[in-house]
Amino acid sequence: MSAPGLTIWLTGLSGAGKSTIATHVAGHLVQKGHRVEVLDGDVVRQNLSAGLGYSKADRDTNIRRIGFVADLLTRHGVVVLVAAISPYREVRDEVRHKIERFVEVYVSCPVDVLAERDPKGLYRRALAGELDHFTGVSDPYEVPDAPEVVVDSSVESVDESVARVLQAVERLLTAGRGNGRAPGLTQSRPAAPGPSSSAI
Repeated sequence: MSAPGLTIWLTGLSGAGKSTIATHVAGHLVQKGHRVEVLDGDVVRQNLSAGLGYSKADRDTNIRRIGFVADLLTRHGVVVLVAAISPYREVRDEVRHKIERFVEVYVSCPVDVLAERDPKGLYRRALAGELDHFTGVSDPYEVPDAPEVVVDSSVESVDESVARVLQAVERLLTAGRGNGRAPGLTQSRPAAPGPSSSAI
């Protein structure tokens, strides 16, 4: 009998570190023998949702499509890492309730830190009013109410964030099956900020 699958959904603003964390977590899980797939929001939008724009309705449709694929893979024993901004709480919760084994990871980072990191200057342009529909500036981002894991890439290194995600995931992979909130998981949050950190 194959091992049960799982969806790990990383949500947060653009540039917060979702894809970086997802890729590192995936590498660790592959080394432990798990079947793993990463669904990156940008890649999915280019291929599965190329015709969609950035209205709320189109963003929600994109998330539902990612959720559909994640659910299929999870039901076939794959550990799926989704790295997508997914700005609206309602559709994230909708996807959560459709996927039997689901862990939500909120990758937090303040906009001013993201603007400093941004090599393309998109945050600065959005803050100057030059870009419409830019999540976190000219479009809303709704912070998750109760994610299983919260990482803060402004105060944590990549390795620290990855370790805490893996800790939550490994507890679930050795637990029984659940519905909605992953069984046996309590909310994990970063420690108090230290003097310095690595950017993601």
